Amino acid sequence: MGNTFFQKRLFTALMCLFMVFGMTLYNIVLHAGFGAHAFSSLLREIWLVYAIAFILDMFIVGPLAKKFVFTLVRPRTKVLTILSISSCMVVSMVTLMSIFGSIMGAGFTLHAAEIYPVTWIRNFIVALPFNILVVSPVVRNVFIVIFPELKVEKVAA
Repeated sequence: MGNTFFQKRLFTALMCLFMVFGMTLYNIVLHAGFGAHAFSSLLREIWLVYAIAFILDMFIVGPLAKKFVFTLVRPRTKVLTILSISSCMVVSMVTLMSIFGSIMGAGFTLHAAEIYPVTWIRNFIVALPFNILVVSPVVRNVFIVIFPELKVEKVAA
């Protein structure tokens, strides 16, 4: 979303921040339970996770997902385009960030490879609906408040 280079980068940064925040909190609660420690762990971990996720999103996953959607899928409506890109990005980011999470949790060991499939499934079943139903609508609405010129005018039929 966005028309200018700045708007597109800001949209990517906000989507990434909201997804990293939610998914990091989810993983902390999943592994250590909910409490005050969850938020202190979140504040400690989110910066590295965000940096890795943003770099992957900006330079690898985002461009490849958009290329895939526009060359192979060719969605016919704006909603299908958004859902297609979001779905491709979630699958790719869950795949890569689950590798990162497995290594962070178990180190460069065989155990990291053993826990990866479960980590991927647990992350995917939360990340896809979280992205499509929560993060994307929230960030799009925040973006329209910041940049009202991006609001699409609905034409009465």
